[in-house]
Amino acid sequence: MRLSQLRGALERGEVSSRGLVETALCKAEECEDLNAFITMNPDAALSAADQADSERAQGQVRSPLHGIPVAIKDNICTKGLRTTCASRFLDNFVPTYDATAVQKLREAGAIIFGKTNCDEFAMGSSNENSAYGPVLNPLNPSCVPGGSSGGSAAAVAAGIVPLSLGSDTGGSVRQPASLCGVVGVKPSYGRVSRNGLVAFGSSLDQIGTFAADVEGAAALLEVIAGPDPLDSTCSNRATEPWSQQRDPQDAPIRIGLPKEYTSVLDDEAKAALLAPLEAMDGVQLVEISLAHTEFAIATYYVLGSAEASANLARYDGIRYGVRVQEAGADLEETYIASRSQGFGAEVKRRIMLGTFALSAGYYDAYYNKACAARRAIGADFKQAFEQVDLIASLTAPSTAFPLGSKTADPLSMYLSDIFTVPVSLAGLPALSLPGQLAKDGLPWGLQVIAPPWREDRMFGFASRLEAKLVEQGRSQA
Repeated sequence: MRLSQLRGALERGEVSSRGLVETALCKAEECEDLNAFITMNPDAALSAADQADSERAQGQVRSPLHGIPVAIKDNICTKGLRTTCASRFLDNFVPTYDATAVQKLREAGAIIFGKTNCDEFAMGSSNENSAYGPVLNPLNPSCVPGGSSGGSAAAVAAGIVPLSLGSDTGGSVRQPASLCGVVGVKPSYGRVSRNGLVAFGSSLDQIGTFAADVEGAAALLEVIAGPDPLDSTCSNRATEPWSQQRDPQDAPIRIGLPKEYTSVLDDEAKAALLAPLEAMDGVQLVEISLAHTEFAIATYYVLGSAEASANLARYDGIRYGVRVQEAGADLEETYIASRSQGFGAEVKRRIMLGTFALSAGYYDAYYNKACAARRAIGADFKQAFEQVDLIASLTAPSTAFPLGSKTADPLSMYLSDIFTVPVSLAGLPALSLPGQLAKDGLPWGLQVIAPPWREDRMFGFASRLEAKLVEQGRSQA
C-alpha cells in the first residue's frame, strides 16, 4: 500500500479518507493476532477523516499526507490518547500535549490512527519485551518483527496503514524495517524534534519513518522534520523535497563497503548485499574500514544504559504512572515497590547497567571510555566519507528470527543491531529497504548510510537501488 497510490486515488475521488480509515480499521481487526497496536483511536480517526474529506471537497489540501492514516509508536506523546511506552508503569498515562512530530502531522491533515506496540521504553530488538505481549511478524507469525518499533513496522507490512512513526536509538526503526520487509528511515540526529518522544538515550534517540517504499518514507519525513524551539538539540536546517529525489540510473557514485561488516557475512548474506549493487550502472564499490566497529555494541550499551538510568529515574510511582504502595510503607519502600513491579526485566537490566557505569569508581573506567570510543567511531565514518559518497551494508546480520530464540541470551539479542548501532553513535542518517528474499523466504534488509545532513543523497540513491531491486525481482519471476 504505497502513499503515492493512495494519494492519487484521493485526488481522483476514487476513495475517501473515511473509506481509507474504515478499511484500515477492518484490516486491523483481521490482523489482531499480530498484536501490532496497544491503543486504537477509531472515533477520533473517523472524525478526522470526515474533516479531511470536507476540506478536500472545498479544494483545501494541506499536504501530500492530507487524509492519510498514520500509526504512531507508543513512546511518542499524543494528546488525549494513552501513551504507555509498552510498560505497565505508564498503563494509565494520557498526555496533555502532542509531540512536535504528531502536531506537525495533524497540521498536515494526516489522521492519527492508533498507537503501536513496541519493546518497553524502546529497549529491545525483537518486540518481545512489551508488557502487552510480543508483536508477530506479518511475513511469518512464528518470527519476531524486530524492535523496538516492531508494531509500527508490522502495521505497515501487514497493510493496515501506509505510514507509521517509530523511534531509533540504536537501530529500532531500521532493524524492524529489515525484518518486516518495509522501508525504515533514521534521519540525522537533530533533524526531527524529540519534544514529546519519551526519552531513552537522549543523545541517540530520533523519531523515524516507515512506509512501503522510499518515496513514502521520505514524504513522511518531510512533514515531521524541521526546527523546533522546544528541542534544543533540533537543527534549524530546513526540510527538503526528499520524496522527489531521484538519481539517474547510470549516475556515477562511490559506495563504501565496510570490511568489518562484510567479513562476518556468510555467502548467502554477502550475495544479498552485493548482487543488486554490482548490477547497477555507474556504481563503484570501494572497500573501506570502520576500524572501531568491534567496540560499537559495548559503547552503545554503556552510553545508552547510562542515559536510560538517568532518564528513567523520574518514574517513581509518585508524580505519575502506576503506584505500588503497601500498607505502612514509607516513601523509599514505595519507590522500590513501584519500580520493581512497574518495569520489565530488560528495562531493569539497562537501568542497573547504566547506574553501575555512572557510579563512583567506575565512571572513568566505563562511561568516559565509552565516550572516547564513540568519538573514534564517528571519526571512522568521517574518514570513510572522504573516500566514498555513501556506505552500504546489510541492515541486520540475519532475517527475522523465531520468537523466543534469543530471549535467554541478551548478548545474542544485542548483536542483532551490530550494523545499525555504529550509525546511531555517529548521528548519521540511514535507511533500510527490503532486498532479496533469503532461502527461508524472508527478506534481507539493505542499509544505506549517508554523511551528516545528506538525506538528499541517501534518498536519491535509495530510490535508484529500490528500482533495481524491483527490476531484478521481475526478471527472476
